[in-house]
Amino acid sequence: MKRPNYRTFGFTIAFIAFAYGVLIFIMLYLEKGAPGSRMNSLQDAMWFVVATFTSVGYGDITPVTYWGRMIGFVFLFSTLGIYGFVIGQIANFMSTLKEQKEMGLNGSRFSNHVVIIGWNDFAQSVITHLIAAGRQVAVVTKDRATIDIIREYYSFDQVFTLYSDYNNFDLLEKANISEAAIVFINLQDDTEKLVYIINIKKHYANLNYVVTLDNGNLKSTFHNAGVTYAISKNEISSKLLASYIYEPDVALFSEEIIAYAHEDHQYDIKQFRITGNNGFANTPYEKAFFDLKKQCNVILIGIVKTTPTRSFIRNPESNVIIQENDYLVMLMDRKGEDRLNRLFRMEEGL
Repeated sequence: MKRPNYRTFGFTIAFIAFAYGVLIFIMLYLEKGAPGSRMNSLQDAMWFVVATFTSVGYGDITPVTYWGRMIGFVFLFSTLGIYGFVIGQIANFMSTLKEQKEMGLNGSRFSNHVVIIGWNDFAQSVITHLIAAGRQVAVVTKDRATIDIIREYYSFDQVFTLYSDYNNFDLLEKANISEAAIVFINLQDDTEKLVYIINIKKHYANLNYVVTLDNGNLKSTFHNAGVTYAISKNEISSKLLASYIYEPDVALFSEEIIAYAHEDHQYDIKQFRITGNNGFANTPYEKAFFDLKKQCNVILIGIVKTTPTRSFIRNPESNVIIQENDYLVMLMDRKGEDRLNRLFRMEEGL
């Protein structure tokens, strides 16, 4: 789309105003003192031009001389061109604003959101689950056609799109990447992902990063490069396939709980943070287990300790004490999630 040239627009308006001013003085010179003329002052001439320009046409002041009427014709017919020019510029300006918003050039106010570098069908599947879980997502893409596809499926308050070269790290601030909860590097191959991780860590060293790997043997390499979570797609697929072969019911349930529960009868595993005013703070794990089962019909399966280092304790001993800023990991259906949201007064996740 052609962007408006504001300097040219300004010069055009200035030229039109100058030309109108010259014609107004010429017409006043011709009409002033002419028999039957009521155009005897600059105010009278301006009144005639404004009435003509706005298509009001009161008819109280009109040119009576031959050349005065010729100039009047110029004012009359040029009005159509000026209207077309101004309306075209306004339409172009509004289109530019819309395109800038779609391309993300106005920036985003998202915080604690997920930033996805790169777009494909896999990214769309991930976004669907994230939005279902109530998370906001910023997508960075260098394919302009991708933005139109994203806008067909998601609203601006759900997904922010940024049209940018991936290595333009200054422009990534438009996606408010420094306030992101995690950054998903979704590039074409493992080598490209590794090089990008090394480069982006130079600019945003303190962010959490996640990648999916085609080669699971590179996990340690990516962890050493600063990736928080490195996931091997083939490894997950092979484990799930093997589970379907020898324990299909477990496999069906496993596939269900790693995704967001869209229906009331579906199950999900979620984690909720313990705040200072939470009733389970400073409570033994065993007591919380039975209370949560009774109050919300959810099953407590583990606890995440955040101090001194983050560690996940699966099915801990009953004498473990739940402390502030710990995370409780629970198995639940949609109804249990609604009860937990009311009980904990906060959304699930980090």
